[in-house]
Amino acid sequence: MKDSQIPTGVGVAPVGSQAALLIAVLAGIYSVSQFLRNSIGVIAPNLAADLSLTATDLGLLSSGFFLTFAAAQIPVGISIDRYGPRRVMLVCSLIAVAGVLLFALARDATMLVGARLLLGIGCSSFFMAPLAIYARLFPPERFAFLTGIQLSIGNFGTLAATAPLAFAAESIGWRASFLVVAAFAAAAGLAVFLGVRGPAVTAWAGRESWRMALAGVREAVCVRSFWPLFLMHATGYAAFGTVIGLWAGPFLSDVYGFDLERRGVALFAASATQIAALFLWGAADRLLRGYKPPVVLGASATIACLAYAALMPLGPVSVLVWLVAFGAAVAYTPPVMAHGKSLFPQNLIGRGITLMNIGTMGGVFVMQTVTGRLMDLFGRGPLGHYPQEAYKAVFSLLALAIAAALITYVLAHDPHPGRDRDPGGTKK
Repeated sequence: MKDSQIPTGVGVAPVGSQAALLIAVLAGIYSVSQFLRNSIGVIAPNLAADLSLTATDLGLLSSGFFLTFAAAQIPVGISIDRYGPRRVMLVCSLIAVAGVLLFALARDATMLVGARLLLGIGCSSFFMAPLAIYARLFPPERFAFLTGIQLSIGNFGTLAATAPLAFAAESIGWRASFLVVAAFAAAAGLAVFLGVRGPAVTAWAGRESWRMALAGVREAVCVRSFWPLFLMHATGYAAFGTVIGLWAGPFLSDVYGFDLERRGVALFAASATQIAALFLWGAADRLLRGYKPPVVLGASATIACLAYAALMPLGPVSVLVWLVAFGAAVAYTPPVMAHGKSLFPQNLIGRGITLMNIGTMGGVFVMQTVTGRLMDLFGRGPLGHYPQEAYKAVFSLLALAIAAALITYVLAHDPHPGRDRDPGGTKK
């Protein structure tokens, strides 16, 4: 049987320590991406002070990562199917290391933005390639659970971008901190080289031409319920990336006077809660026997959290409670990813899930860019701080975006295997 014909989860799924090692390596490379995409939030005030950056500058600095990340998804998806996820991750790891080094050595805002653009390309396969491997090796009903594990373990990178990064930046400076990160990124790439092997992680699309590959992209876009899922991808993670990854740090600094250490601890708590919640959301589709119920529940809870922050006063203590609640609610990514993956046949999985990821990362780029401009419309106060109303406007915009996507999503087709079974587990 050719590699491109290997059926999902039939006789090729690793077990025991072999599976644990594979997941650890794949989650490890993903944690690098999670750190880099969220690393601006906690040090944003410091970067702004060092280089005289405005909110629009900070928005572009953070969102530039997501712009090139999203732009890379179609070629990454084609390359995953054509050359295999292992090769794609190895090439991307080299680019990521170069981007981290450029960021650490940057002397002005232009170089920082250029580094972030390079980082977006470098990290563009570190989530989709592992998901493609899981889709090839494991049964479909385990995909959401594995996605939850990948996100949860990988999000230790998000944790590292909170209090640990704040401590490192305070101790040795943010430039030296990112030189250390470059070493970790190189080590993660080496782990992929050594630990990810076998026919199921090589090319799957045979000798498919690039014209045929692009035709597959068009085919993937036309599958049933593609656009409702695309919109959910474009808004859910965008809320997390915009709040935790960018504005939560300045929000805590401008409105509540939190210093670097307290900001790091607060964001650490929110991110840690998200990691724990990802495990629960990853199993929710099997518990509720469908992809849509947990997505609707999670999106609704996220809207409620954002609306509360936009409409109700938050004190220094209640804002920490709110951040934790928001982290738990917005962690409904696993069933969204699993629902999106379920729409595509095996030969289109790489392209299909990366197309969905264009929505995920493109949504963050749009939201971070738009909210940066929205913040600047309110202007800075006498002390150089943005007013609380500016942040409330950001929360309101995010809530409205998720609500609009949810309206279309409730009409999407749900092909979850559990929908064809009765509560006792037998086929209807």
